[in-house]
Amino acid sequence: MTLDRAAGLAETARALAAGEVTSRALVERALARIEATQGSLNAFRVVRAEAALAEADAADRALAAGTRRPLLGVPVAVKDDMDVAGEPTAFGCRGEFPPAGEDGEAVRRLRAAGAVIVGKTNTCELGQWPFTEGPAFGATRNPWNPGHTPGGSSGGSAAAVAAGLVPAALGSDGAGSVRIPASWTNLVGIKPQRGRISTWPRGEAFQGITVNGTLARTVADAVLLLDCASGNHALDPHRPEPLDVSAAVGRDPGRLRIALALKPPFTALPARLDPEIRARVVELAGTLAALGHTVEEADPPYGQIGLAFVPRATAGIAEYVRETPSPALLDRRTRDAARLGRLLGGVPLRAARRAEAVLHRRIGAFFASYDVVLAPTTAAPAPRIGALLELGGFATDRAMIAACPYAWPWNVLGWPGVNVPAGFVSGGLPVGAQLLGPASSEPLLVSLAHQLEAELRWHERVPPRDLGPDSRAAHGGSARTL
Repeated sequence: MTLDRAAGLAETARALAAGEVTSRALVERALARIEATQGSLNAFRVVRAEAALAEADAADRALAAGTRRPLLGVPVAVKDDMDVAGEPTAFGCRGEFPPAGEDGEAVRRLRAAGAVIVGKTNTCELGQWPFTEGPAFGATRNPWNPGHTPGGSSGGSAAAVAAGLVPAALGSDGAGSVRIPASWTNLVGIKPQRGRISTWPRGEAFQGITVNGTLARTVADAVLLLDCASGNHALDPHRPEPLDVSAAVGRDPGRLRIALALKPPFTALPARLDPEIRARVVELAGTLAALGHTVEEADPPYGQIGLAFVPRATAGIAEYVRETPSPALLDRRTRDAARLGRLLGGVPLRAARRAEAVLHRRIGAFFASYDVVLAPTTAAPAPRIGALLELGGFATDRAMIAACPYAWPWNVLGWPGVNVPAGFVSGGLPVGAQLLGPASSEPLLVSLAHQLEAELRWHERVPPRDLGPDSRAAHGGSARTL
């Protein structure tokens, strides 16, 4: 039996357990696809060819001996902000980074589930922007339209999954960095509750606003990866009660009260919802209504939530910059953000952290009237490659807020959100919508997302095999192969 490039995580795991395919064959095929597309899509920073094949052979021996684990022998990828033993963690930066001494907790748990880590995917510098480009590795491109970015900062993971290089991948989300690239590549992207997937060896990434999440074509696959990666290191400060989120896949969510929130949260700079994206999200709301849910326009009381975001985000950048081996090689925008983070790292940061409890109470009260929030994931479709790369700091912030004003408040809150594909706009570009809920609402969000998926069948659409001449321009990059 052969699995096509659209085969998902669960299907691949089932075929391996049934003896219909070997892990070595799957890993060899994944590595061949990565090599064939690296000059066009440029999804990977590090490819673990030799190590992954050895791990595949070990998985095949375990399978032959009757061992069964959820992902035994399945090739997956992780974002290059996560430690994989023996590999550098450059996080989008230039410079020589030392190899990690051991796996981060999320990677360790994926390995415990049997997954084979084929490589580490590209991300913009320290995960700051909704595009995946930079002098360290070139430009990562969108499989649906290679003249455009797949988004960021988990753009490499999104591109790898959307193009069928791997069936699923881990990313991280500090201001939408899983949900934004998922929306721009027709994927399901889960940002879980803070602490659901450990960020260890950092107890808190970016002062707690960044969490690890999953990208896949289907809800079931995104949830399977979520459950396999979930859990905590003994020293993690955030330890939510464990959930079996997979049990919610296929479960009737009941008749829900859904708030359609089209107004961007307050930002200091203007943001306008693209009319085509608005139409796609409103159509999705109509589908939910047809499924029996009550949908009405209502916006969460965000208030001045941005004041609780900026100090945490910039203080987090300052922490990473202090650890970078070659700070002089960093983008000027990164160095300026780190300087601001150092200025805000005292009283403003403490005030921002204290504000979270107030926000939980105020926005939590909104969920007395509604079960779920439906909002656009982005205000604009994916920008063209290079559109934001050379901008100055203020211009980058302005462009970023204009394109992506909707995702970041849920990072301040630490609550779960799921991007679901919402269709396509001009240029064949995918767009998405967020399902947002209160603390530990992953099962509810997943059951609703799966109900939508059964109706809309978004996973049946895949990018064309021919990536087009645009994709073969000299803006690609080469991965470090080990």
